[in-house]
Amino acid sequence: MADPAPKTTVFETMSSLARALGAINLGQGFPEMEEPGELIAAAQRALAQRSNQYPPMRGLPELRGAICAYYARTQGLDLTLDNVVVTSGGTEALAASLLALVRPGDEVVLVQPLYDAYLPLVEWAGGVAKFVSLTPPDWAFPLDALKAVIGPKTKGLVLNTPNNPVGTMLSGKVLEAIGELAREHDLWVLCDEVWEGMVFDGTPHVSPLAVPALAERAIKVGSAGKIFSMTGWKVGWAVAAPALAARIAGRHQFLTFTTATPLQWAVAEAFALPAMWHREHLARYAAAKARLTDGLTAAGFAVLPASGTWFVTIDLAASGLPADDVQVAERLVREAGVASIPVSAFYAQDAERGYLRLCFTKEPAVIDSALARLAAFRAAI
Repeated sequence: MADPAPKTTVFETMSSLARALGAINLGQGFPEMEEPGELIAAAQRALAQRSNQYPPMRGLPELRGAICAYYARTQGLDLTLDNVVVTSGGTEALAASLLALVRPGDEVVLVQPLYDAYLPLVEWAGGVAKFVSLTPPDWAFPLDALKAVIGPKTKGLVLNTPNNPVGTMLSGKVLEAIGELAREHDLWVLCDEVWEGMVFDGTPHVSPLAVPALAERAIKVGSAGKIFSMTGWKVGWAVAAPALAARIAGRHQFLTFTTATPLQWAVAEAFALPAMWHREHLARYAAAKARLTDGLTAAGFAVLPASGTWFVTIDLAASGLPADDVQVAERLVREAGVASIPVSAFYAQDAERGYLRLCFTKEPAVIDSALARLAAFRAAI
């Protein structure tokens, strides 16, 4: 019998409900703000003046070089073109990496709450997922639980910093401890870092590639869609030691082979934008986050601290609401006209059910309208 079709994700379900009910969609994570004109102009120039034919399978050398230069400036990483494979979005980078690394029966440790693609990708590669969970409400990383779950069949670990959905980040100290475990047990580490350009509180972003024990065994996944807020472009990359990058490229060539050439040129040009551009771009999103967070707090919602991503998390019990995120999310979209995402959707087992995720990448008027609806809903509980 054929495998059953994958279930529709909670993101698509809530977005469909929002469309059907005319609700404000604070669920799915894409911006509804003015898009960067510099990138649109760069893409237009590329369409007219650059090639629209196949680029090299591993990505335009100009883009790979721009990625290396960006990480040298922002994270002090010493990279060459041989470290980089350009992919069709961060999810394809994850898929190519897992297909390159996982063999049937291999155990892979996943950290909950987790982005919804990790588990099916591990399973499609024939792997067996083992789970550890961050500890709410501060979402601390469970080093002791990680040590306990590693066994003779464990081959690797998938990390996410900043974390989607809760926005916390892994410190250098935690990554060094993970590095020692990886070296002791000969594990690879796949780190989803697509939110690295969207950190609002000054917390330094530390990549596993900056940790000596992980430099030769870690893969860093990045995304132009998140750095430049152009999610529909689907330009991502995997960065790893050359031998590891070559293995990833070997899988990438039979997944998508390559990524839209004009968009690669446009992203390469975008990486040459000055540091001030990035600061101003980030400030727009910081203002949107503050607007939503301040409004929620004023309405009596308990918003948990978060360093990065486009999301904030509400503690339902501390907000005087039932600690049942699915029920509250359903009521919010139907009764208040605001779509959210239950954090329990980011778990494969033993889910935390007391938290909701809201996306703040909306124009001020949309955020204000959503806040009025959310405040009225809470007042009526």
